Amino acid sequence: LKRKGFTVQTDNAGSRQIATLDLKGYDFAFPAGVPAAEKLRRDKGIKRSFDVFFTPMAIASWKPLVSILEQNGLATNKGAYSLMPLDKFLELAAQNTRWVDLKKNSSFAVKKPLLINTTDPRRSNSAAMFIALTSYVLNGDNVVQSAAQGQKVLPALEPLFLKQGFQESSSQGPFENYFLLGAGAAPLVFIYESQFLEKLAQKQTRPDMRLIYPQPNVFTKHVLLPLTDNGAKLGELLSSDPDLQKLEVKYGYRTNNPQLFTDFVKTLGYSPPDQLEVIETPRYEVLESMIGSIEKKY
Repeated sequence: LKRKGFTVQTDNAGSRQIATLDLKGYDFAFPAGVPAAEKLRRDKGIKRSFDVFFTPMAIASWKPLVSILEQNGLATNKGAYSLMPLDKFLELAAQNTRWVDLKKNSSFAVKKPLLINTTDPRRSNSAAMFIALTSYVLNGDNVVQSAAQGQKVLPALEPLFLKQGFQESSSQGPFENYFLLGAGAAPLVFIYESQFLEKLAQKQTRPDMRLIYPQPNVFTKHVLLPLTDNGAKLGELLSSDPDLQKLEVKYGYRTNNPQLFTDFVKTLGYSPPDQLEVIETPRYEVLESMIGSIEKKY
């Protein structure tokens, strides 16, 4: 960035939380996710935006646990990764299933609920993406299109969050817990694919780390919203400069140059899915109505 003429200082907050902050004095906001970006756009009257990079959502887990899931029809082995049919997972979660209840489970027979740990949906985009996916499945494989439809799926959706206990406000927290504390503390953690690939790139791996892609899936776009002319110049640079795009893929992100990502993951010895069943997120107002209803239950 300095070679391009920029010096950038940043402060961190959860993506949804950014929209609640006083952004006076800042040149840009850089949330993850289109819904969070849309909230900022509306609240701050921002006209331009830059889709800098994107990543699918994933579930970080461990090989022995994924093997248990596979033997219970909750995951399918695809070589370097596994796929999880969310409908089957949600069905068992609704029955208050615990890990100890799963068949052929001698290695992780604990009484932990069968849950996917997320961030706090009141503050973080990754939790909002989990709502987008689960509400789609609970709505008969259709995007929730109104607050009324959202209310119908909430009785099944709310426990997925309320049973978790403490939740971090940013996705980095639960991923670091996963990485540092292991399977006992974090059996299944909802993350960005980029977080996992970044660890591979830095050769900071632990034995038995395993990535699961939920079916269906959703892409999270990281959207730069300029608040000043300098912010707009930075957005243009990050979304188009070849040197910076090469760096972006080294942090696990996909850009508008797909070949860069393909070439990079090959150097990691990792083969991500060629195609994912990707859905659209609900409209901003609809997603907010579901988040608001969950918020009232906390």
